[in-house]
Amino acid sequence: MTAAAQKHRVVCITQARMGSTRLPGKVLLTVAGRTLLAHQVERLRRAALVDEVVVATSDRAADDAIADQCRVLGVACFRGSEHDVLDRFCRAALAHHADVAVRVTGDCPLIDPGLIDQLLTLFLAADPPLDHASVDIGYYPRGLDAEAISMTALQAAWQEAREPFEREHVTPFIYRRPDRFRLGSLPPAGPAPVEMGPQRWCVDTVEDFQLVRRLLETLLPAKPHFTWTDCLDVLRRHPDWVLLNRDVVQKPLA
Repeated sequence: MTAAAQKHRVVCITQARMGSTRLPGKVLLTVAGRTLLAHQVERLRRAALVDEVVVATSDRAADDAIADQCRVLGVACFRGSEHDVLDRFCRAALAHHADVAVRVTGDCPLIDPGLIDQLLTLFLAADPPLDHASVDIGYYPRGLDAEAISMTALQAAWQEAREPFEREHVTPFIYRRPDRFRLGSLPPAGPAPVEMGPQRWCVDTVEDFQLVRRLLETLLPAKPHFTWTDCLDVLRRHPDWVLLNRDVVQKPLA
């Protein structure tokens, strides 16, 4: 761990709920004998610069299944507002004494702990310090999304954000104000894999799940600690798999 990282307690908070308009209960779908949430938590725990992983879900009875799964996994679960996700996220970070919060979503079981460590290295080494940094989804496949946020910026958003959009999506209050907050992003590690075009490795539809299931079932037996580039290698060998969810349209934030 770097000297910079030792000065900060880093808490990775994954947002997970049973409710989904396109694929209800998606985070508890099972692949290779484990839920998608279990796969994600296991991968997040391998990020060397993350001190704790927390699952943030709502306090509604419908999400009791998420809390039950967290007990099975031995991972902390924070429960809060269903609709004010910013409030839920910030309270989770405060409850677990974060100096830096990493935000991911529970529908990304292929999340790469190495990318999270790269993001945190960038964030923690910045001088002057950053308020927010993210994995650039313009380059990396969707589903590797992660954001690092200072608690100063997160609490400012929590206390000041008024628009429903900013309460629901946690970080827009911050990244919409580059004049106030210092923003950064994880740069590409090399040339983009343009031969396969934009890709979705998150799970929001049945088609997404079909692709992610094939990747997990292919990679886990031979290389349990696979990286995002291992996923690319598999898809280069099976280019037809990319077509499984090629026509899925990402839901707009607004």
